[in-house]
Amino acid sequence: MTGHEENQNMIKKWSFYTSLILIIAYLSSGFKPFELHNHNWFQVNQNDELSYLFPSLEQKDYTNLNVPFTGKFFIGFKEAIAFKESQGKYHKINSLGYMGKYQFGSETLKTIGINDSLSFLNNPKLQEKAFVTLLSKNKWELKKEIEKFSGKIIGGVKVTESGILAAAHLGGVGSVKRFLNSNGSRKCKDEYGTSVKTYMRDFGGYETTGIIAENDAKVN
Repeated sequence: MTGHEENQNMIKKWSFYTSLILIIAYLSSGFKPFELHNHNWFQVNQNDELSYLFPSLEQKDYTNLNVPFTGKFFIGFKEAIAFKESQGKYHKINSLGYMGKYQFGSETLKTIGINDSLSFLNNPKLQEKAFVTLLSKNKWELKKEIEKFSGKIIGGVKVTESGILAAAHLGGVGSVKRFLNSNGSRKCKDEYGTSVKTYMRDFGGYETTGIIAENDAKVN
């Protein structure tokens, strides 16, 4: 083999190995470790060894959704009671004649200035106003109990303002007062067996401070 042929063979070998190295390097670049980037619209819990992603706790991060971000805000309180009462159905009438999304009785409606039950049943906006108006009225009538019992444990339930207002919606102001002032020994229930204690527990801790207590609250 001449010197020229040896040089040609060396060049071929170097070309082969160089090409092989480049191919390996190219393929390896496609297997970079995946990096997890946290977005500001996710809450990250870094207390544990691994990081887990959870939906944001901030209401502002859900402004583009078609469903409400309820949480413990007032809308959460309102919609939770509505679901319990009627599954959120504005036109529902139960076997006892209670009606609407929040299951009002005709006599209760009269106390807040609504005398036409049929118009009420067919008017969702009026039903929403009625619910808030009754809360204002009940908050006024229960203001002493709210101040006295909030934060205390009565009948195994931690008393909160929203729990008191929810219980009053179920059983009336008098039932709530009897339950609290008897230290939970008076068992007050509605016609279906749901207790004031249950509502006070299930709907406690919601934001209801924005409800203004009003002695003779009426729907405008």
